[in-house]
Amino acid sequence: MVYDIGSLQAALNVKFKNPALLEQALIHSSYLNEYPGAMPAANERLEFLGDAVLDFIVTEKLYQDSPDLAEGEMTRIRSVLVQQETLAQVAKRLKLGDYLYLGKGEEAGGGRQKPANLAGVFEAIIAAIFLDQGLAVTRELVLKLLAEELQEVVGRGKGIDYKSQLQELIQSKYRSSPDYRTIQAIGPDHDKLFTVEVMIGDKVLGKGSGKSKKRAETEAARHALERFKSNFTP
Repeated sequence: MVYDIGSLQAALNVKFKNPALLEQALIHSSYLNEYPGAMPAANERLEFLGDAVLDFIVTEKLYQDSPDLAEGEMTRIRSVLVQQETLAQVAKRLKLGDYLYLGKGEEAGGGRQKPANLAGVFEAIIAAIFLDQGLAVTRELVLKLLAEELQEVVGRGKGIDYKSQLQELIQSKYRSSPDYRTIQAIGPDHDKLFTVEVMIGDKVLGKGSGKSKKRAETEAARHALERFKSNFTP
């Protein structure tokens, strides 16, 4: 566990005017149950606010950037982006579980890796940033942290499956299937950046990067399709 909120501020690239807000965002209710009076309050109220702030930022982004999406499609995409699993993944990349104040029982039960705890602390931190820094700073951070998830989910929402499209194109043109090869993986385990090439034989069709191999492959397929649209010949 790490209770140095200075390192967390550095990871978030946010300097709090009131660091106590960030500290409160890290306090799980189990900690106060075992140590009553040790901290002013748990992070549940901040979680509630953070959930609403995330909803607004994601909704605004979808509304502005995707005018072709209907209300139902935007609702579905937003629900995927702000669901527990997605937020927990982002929290893991930031190692937020390491900063949680947990009771001994919750700690022993693997509380630092529980998706509910990770999603909750992420929401609470977003609320703390909103209260301390305002909407503009919060929006910028949220969209940066969710950028890859947003691109992937919106693409699916619009019916875009780049890998399947490329597969069909290559099979029709060359009676073959594209191969994906990871050529680079850099960064620490919690924040790796993968680079993938998609190929036919020894010919590179496209290249892409992402926080997972799957996302890097999707980006490589998208790049290859764009090249084919420009009369690219491997």
